[in-house]
Amino acid sequence: MTDKPPSGPERRSKRPGLSARLERTRQTYQLGLWSRLIAIAAIGVYALLFVVLNTHRVKVSFVFASTRVSVIWVILLSLGVGVVLGVLLSQLHRRGQRGR
Repeated sequence: MTDKPPSGPERRSKRPGLSARLERTRQTYQLGLWSRLIAIAAIGVYALLFVVLNTHRVKVSFVFASTRVSVIWVILLSLGVGVVLGVLLSQLHRRGQRGR
């Protein structure tokens, strides 16, 4: 008998295989979660800066009245009106397509 260490399939390593280590790293690191959190934080910082930098007041003339408001409120009002009109127009378009 020889005292030579076993080789081949008989040899068992104490270290886990590469695929097991990669799987464990994937489960603990969660690249997708961190990238989403960083993206959300960046968008939040951008939105905060956008609001802070657009606080000067401007005169807004409506058809029957005028007022002075911060630029950010004009931008948000325009965004809201645009979203509502977009939804309404898409519903009208969908209803017109169904009638054909």
